[in-house]
Amino acid sequence: MEEGQHPTLKMNLTTESAQLVKTLLDKQRHPVSPDSPPSEMKTITWVAIRDFTVEEGKRQIEEYIQTWELLPCWLHSLDFLCSTEKEHNTFYHYRARFSTTTWRKPIQGTASVYFVVYIPKVRPQTLPVEVHFAVESNRLMHTPGRTRFREGWLVDVIDSKTLLRKAVNL
Repeated sequence: MEEGQHPTLKMNLTTESAQLVKTLLDKQRHPVSPDSPPSEMKTITWVAIRDFTVEEGKRQIEEYIQTWELLPCWLHSLDFLCSTEKEHNTFYHYRARFSTTTWRKPIQGTASVYFVVYIPKVRPQTLPVEVHFAVESNRLMHTPGRTRFREGWLVDVIDSKTLLRKAVNL
């Protein structure tokens, strides 16, 4: 087991993390023509494969989250979950949990964003790592620099959870 790997999460990935890995492996097996050039979006320069560590991945994801245009009421924590290996690729899984607090409602619920840092073992070590993310309960994979993060995604997750809690009287 690799250093920093969480033993109970290795085989029990979240649905979002598992979907990110599946989509990346499908993309590798069946390459498509490149997307149109990305529009001007805030992003960061990701670390080279040879310089990647779990802590550097966490630091860079934090840096990337800071480029999102979120209201200051949003708080978050970021955790490394585990690393997995499939088909000569290593995937490092992280989860950012977001919540808002107000004086009227100090705890309103959480919404998670799952990140995967993707490192193919056959790629030159000087190239940057690939990073992708998915919002909790969504299957769509996003790529930094190609997707503008929307605060409404977090609000929608929290609202959905609140409605579900009310529906089942939790």
